[in-house]
Amino acid sequence: MDRQAYRDEIKFVLTGGVLDLELDDDAIDRVINSAFREVQRYISTTKIITVPFKSCIDFTGCNINAVTAVYRTEGYTSDTSDGTYPVDPMLASQWQLLSGSGVLYNFQDYVLNYSAWNTMLQIRNTVSTDLGFRWDRESEKLYINVSTAAPDKITVEYVPRYNDVSEVVSDYWIDIILRLSIALAKVILGRIRGRYTQTNALWTQDASTMLEEGNRELTELREHLTANTMLCYPID
Repeated sequence: MDRQAYRDEIKFVLTGGVLDLELDDDAIDRVINSAFREVQRYISTTKIITVPFKSCIDFTGCNINAVTAVYRTEGYTSDTSDGTYPVDPMLASQWQLLSGSGVLYNFQDYVLNYSAWNTMLQIRNTVSTDLGFRWDRESEKLYINVSTAAPDKITVEYVPRYNDVSEVVSDYWIDIILRLSIALAKVILGRIRGRYTQTNALWTQDASTMLEEGNRELTELREHLTANTMLCYPID
């Protein structure tokens, strides 16, 4: 949803397409930016990127707000040319046991070596956590610890930082930003229309009603955002 679509929606809700709005496009843009800035810290939608592995990866300019997870793009064994993975020896061993086909040549030694390798991986992971990571937000660098078998590539799941409201594509967050923008605009309009007190007039402006509606909607939205905050993400 681009910025002009936000403007059109706000104008229609506040005027019904009939009344004149006291706010010009520049003022409406400021309202949208204010709502966007407030919602920015609550957005928890993640993106995924795969990059060549390094123990320290520089993500300067990538607009990463927080890193949530790091995955191995490649396992301990490489995939084959036809896109399939080698047969799991433990699964083959179970098949061999249940099928009554007897002991395969050198297969028992292979299974024992595989078990010993897994045991070594478990011990090594206990001493040094595999794929433990630390995100330095100030320098925009990601530090990754690999206990064994460093992969060629690494997949990073992160929460992006948006620079413009048009970059938000989630329907949920578009709706939140739009509703918050309308509520803020109501508060501003209420204060503008209530700048003078009219006495013995045949008509009155809806300043108090607009202000009350805007404040109530703002309170409800902020309580909703606070109650549904993803607390697993770091606050820094």
